[in-house]
Amino acid sequence: MKTLKKMGLAITLITSLSLSALLPTAEAAGSYQVKSGDTYWKIASKFGVRVNALKTANNSTSNLVYPGEQLAIPNSAYSVAEKDLMARLVHAEAKGEPYAGKVAVATVILNRVASEDFPDTVKGVVYEIANGHYAFTPVQNGEINNPADAESKRAVNEALAYEGQGNGSLFFYNPRTAKSDWIFSRQVNVTIGNHRFAK
Repeated sequence: MKTLKKMGLAITLITSLSLSALLPTAEAAGSYQVKSGDTYWKIASKFGVRVNALKTANNSTSNLVYPGEQLAIPNSAYSVAEKDLMARLVHAEAKGEPYAGKVAVATVILNRVASEDFPDTVKGVVYEIANGHYAFTPVQNGEINNPADAESKRAVNEALAYEGQGNGSLFFYNPRTAKSDWIFSRQVNVTIGNHRFAK
């Protein structure tokens, strides 16, 4: 009987450890000890939280952090699932583009969520169909279902850290492949790689 209890306890322990490894962790909640070379920007990018939110959580008006300092990390404004969806879109839309272009694609998603002219959720923006057309080609052709690479995930976290501080691009397109005359009428903010980013 004791042996059965021990086996049951061992199975329960192994199962709970296995399940905890599969469950997503609270990615951006808790604390962080500042390391040499860290900045608010680097820490916010690591955890996918806004720089301003990180500074506010630590009652800081300065841009300086010091090695050994313990910082409170606020919860991210976006869930793990939302970050993953953004990263998958970035991966599908900006494969082969410079890293800055990947950050800019993620920024377009965030700008659309913040804009009154678009849905107010990441899922709503990514899967939007307007006038019978998908907002993003990877949703139409199924590439959105492919996993994101590490660089796309990092680009999303960097865009989240920078959220609300950019030039407000709501669109991006490749001028060599774009078929809509309308898109060419938009004010271009920046060109990165093969993409133009516009308002």
